[in-house]
Amino acid sequence: MTDRGATVGWFVLKILSYNLRRHAAVAELVDMVEQYPVDALCLQEGDGVRMPAEIGDLQLAAATFKSELGLAIYYRPDRFTALDSHAFTLHKAMHDRVLLPGIERLLTTRLVDLQSGQDVQLASFHASPLSATNLLRRRQIAQAHLHLTELAGDDVPTVMTGDFNYPLLRSKLIKEVEKSGYSLSLSDGPTYYYSKSVAYHFDFATSKGMDVQLVETLPKGLSDHRPILITAEVLNRPARHEAAETQDADTDPHNPVFDGVE
Repeated sequence: MTDRGATVGWFVLKILSYNLRRHAAVAELVDMVEQYPVDALCLQEGDGVRMPAEIGDLQLAAATFKSELGLAIYYRPDRFTALDSHAFTLHKAMHDRVLLPGIERLLTTRLVDLQSGQDVQLASFHASPLSATNLLRRRQIAQAHLHLTELAGDDVPTVMTGDFNYPLLRSKLIKEVEKSGYSLSLSDGPTYYYSKSVAYHFDFATSKGMDVQLVETLPKGLSDHRPILITAEVLNRPARHEAAETQDADTDPHNPVFDGVE
């Protein structure tokens, strides 16, 4: 958390992150965003081909399509204009090399608030599964943060959320995240239950230029993961933009920009 006594925030953003369990939980998203009104969705394990163009009042900014373990980002168009989206592969675990070559594990979208002109950058992230090592996942997270900085610089407030697959031994992860200039925020309850008595945090958020005030674990739905609801306050003042021009083919939500894909 940021020291609120040191810097006063001014701009609140609500983001819901959810691992859909190979698209199984997509059916409950409309009811979920009605029950928990949010500004954006960051989704993992969705089939990009079957992701709806709209979920309630939210509009698809970008999705990935190379497997049913795809990523997607939705946003509220009456509040934001979506500028550009980028998808990236990251360091590959053996699982990826054998079963999922080319899978993108990071999807980003840059938004501009229509009223204030404030930029924000959102990212949906899905680390390699537990068959990989924590070291490999730390490298993926560090690489993801580097991509985010290269895309938006150090001044654009950023939230990266998703399934980090990192339930234990997080002291080295916290150091790696802080080294990248980010903060790590866990939710107020576990997000993955092996049994009624054994549960862990798999889904959380990293952020920069934001005061993450609260991360709530929501009730279990159709997925094996529980969704998390992030309330974050932007700390930077606006970098005003001219009125966004009509979205062109390169920013079509069904054709996200894949610049930088490895």
